Amino acid sequence: MVEAASKLVGTAVPRVEDHALLTVGGTYIPDLDVSDALHVMFVRATVAHARIRSLRTEAALAAPGVTAVMTARDLTDLPPAPPLMPLMNQSMCRPFLANEVVRFAGEAIAVIVAATPTQAADAAELVEVEYDPLPVLVDPEQASLDEVVLFPAAATNTVSATDEMPRDDLFDSCDVVVEARLVNSRMAVAPIEPRACASRWDGDHLTQWSATQAVHNTRGWIAAPLGADPAKVRVIVPDMGGGFGGKLGNYPEDVMVAWLARRLGRPMRWVESRAEHMSNFSHARGQIHRAAVGGTRDGRILAYRLEVLQDCGAYPSNFGGMMPLRTRMMASGCYAIPEIEYRYRTVVTNTTPMGAFRGAGRPEAAAAIERMIDLFAREIGLDPVEVRRRNFVAPQAFPFETATGASYDSGEYEAALDLALDAAGYTALRAEQARRRAASDRMLLGIGIASYVESSNPGAAAEYGAIEVHPDGRACIRTGSSPHGQGHGTTFRMIASDITGIPIDRIDFVFGDTQAVPRGGGTGGSRSVQVGGSAVKVASDRLVEMARIRAADVLEASVDDIVLDGVGGSFHVIGSPARHVTWSELAASSNDPLGVEVDFTPDGATFPFGAHVAVVEVDAETGRVTLLRLIAVDDAGFVVNPLLLEGQIHGGIASGVAQALTEEICYDADGNLLTGNFADYGIISAAELPQFELVEMATLSPRNPLGAKGVGESGTIGATPAVQNAVIDALAHLGVRHIDLPLTAQRVWRVLVEAGQVEHVVG
Repeated sequence: MVEAASKLVGTAVPRVEDHALLTVGGTYIPDLDVSDALHVMFVRATVAHARIRSLRTEAALAAPGVTAVMTARDLTDLPPAPPLMPLMNQSMCRPFLANEVVRFAGEAIAVIVAATPTQAADAAELVEVEYDPLPVLVDPEQASLDEVVLFPAAATNTVSATDEMPRDDLFDSCDVVVEARLVNSRMAVAPIEPRACASRWDGDHLTQWSATQAVHNTRGWIAAPLGADPAKVRVIVPDMGGGFGGKLGNYPEDVMVAWLARRLGRPMRWVESRAEHMSNFSHARGQIHRAAVGGTRDGRILAYRLEVLQDCGAYPSNFGGMMPLRTRMMASGCYAIPEIEYRYRTVVTNTTPMGAFRGAGRPEAAAAIERMIDLFAREIGLDPVEVRRRNFVAPQAFPFETATGASYDSGEYEAALDLALDAAGYTALRAEQARRRAASDRMLLGIGIASYVESSNPGAAAEYGAIEVHPDGRACIRTGSSPHGQGHGTTFRMIASDITGIPIDRIDFVFGDTQAVPRGGGTGGSRSVQVGGSAVKVASDRLVEMARIRAADVLEASVDDIVLDGVGGSFHVIGSPARHVTWSELAASSNDPLGVEVDFTPDGATFPFGAHVAVVEVDAETGRVTLLRLIAVDDAGFVVNPLLLEGQIHGGIASGVAQALTEEICYDADGNLLTGNFADYGIISAAELPQFELVEMATLSPRNPLGAKGVGESGTIGATPAVQNAVIDALAHLGVRHIDLPLTAQRVWRVLVEAGQVEHVVG
């Protein structure tokens, strides 16, 4: 029993991490004092597809400060390549260094080790490479034809695919069927901090500092090819400047740096440049959809077909190769669609390999169904809001099993849409749109709606959590979750403090070290609070019960009569607070630690949801799109800290708007990256964004003791289709049916020219 105290959970507690970050600064991998470390630089292919005719390293090896130059022929004690997950073509594994053939511009073909980064970079310029060019594939649709194959041993470019044939009768009962080809554009993950790692081998143990979202996964990735006992590999993540899913991936460079440290007996450090990052770090999205929706003329959707072609890049990663399976899970969105047919194919191209990014398959699903809802509504002459209302999963239907096998936990989809529409002033916006159209106003107004549901912790994975109180009265939380900007240190302390009564400034927070934390799943899929936070809650509850038993012995009373004073953080007999025992006294009262560790396994994934309304202006003469307003209802279940929730939603919306309007990875026909920096890539900034209007809503999940759902990806998933729908809505009266992402001024202007709205002036 805990006596009432002022609760932190549910209040806007400022992040405890920020003071250090804003004063002395963080400690990132380049800041680490790894004494005597040599610097690693990768020599990268300058062509997208070619045989390596010759690779000469003599001049580089003789350059000042250079200790070693390694190529694929030197990796004799490493396997050729790590295996892929089942279901993927095992002939397409990625080597640690390219051997004989390069398959994308930027692929590592050699590695330089030198005393300084500058010397390593200078030596890399001295490596001489001769190539025999091979045909280049950058278009996944072209790759799917298998006229040119990247892996001759595979005899195909297909990594994995469904076997089912399309049903001829899927739409037989439908009055109306609409079809569309939709492109979900390729994006860069682009965290502020690129990849980095440092490694030290002491003759028996390896320590690796890594910018990773999951230290235990990274430990396994490094240990396996090295043939090392995982118990003798320690991975530590220091401060990290963002991850967004890309740093969940496993990369050859991590293994190479560790291998070099062991091979040369010297500490190694590698820090990726931004140019390297844009051409080598995972790209994301990159799907082509062929979709069809059928239903009745009164707005009921009866059937949905979605065919996905996934671009995997040059090598299928365990994320990129299987991303369509996550798209499949969320194919039906918020809607009770009785018949869904889903097929996919993933193919390789001569481009940067694909991986996870903020939503990882779920934003693609939402973008497809939300565009098709709007197209269907237009075909039958109904407001897209009304079509959504008529097809939402009803609140009383939960838990709801979709036609593709997802089990939704809870939802109030229509209520979320109503909140968003009311906050936006939807009726008044439509009236203003009609006025502008009647007046032939140059500034066209568009209103876009997106209702979404996504899956957080989609694999329903467990997480480790522990809490211990020391004789000095301080507590320590240990977690398998790993923060990189989300505020875990504040959130988890709040949960533990409310339960134990120990002030948050007396609670330490340990994460991201395989030696200090025995296991854990890391951070990804918006899973941290719902599983990591729940683990801390369960551990804290059990700790209080353990302490009550100890307090009963000390106070010579029945356990049932012992209560915890939530304000003072001490235990006493009911009605007798004067005689009490503190946490520190209990910790010191026994040689046994006063601590609990748990592995919390949820009852399933959770399904955050929401509704976004985007209001845009489109300049009818230039095609420029201006986002005027973005109204967002993002329901993440129980909210531990509203301040941190808002921060996650703001970041997610910015990412979603970026895909809709400005960001796209582009290649030329020869596989050269055209968007290799933040100027050409068009990464979004605050200057392109309005102040987002957030509306609160919380529908608890029954699948964890907090009732929480994830929120790190939700804003991204709702924002992209809302903005895309808004831009197309602005042009709908001109006969415009669809425009692919991103909706740049050039792309919109071309559509306006085709619609006869503006003249195509040349010269």
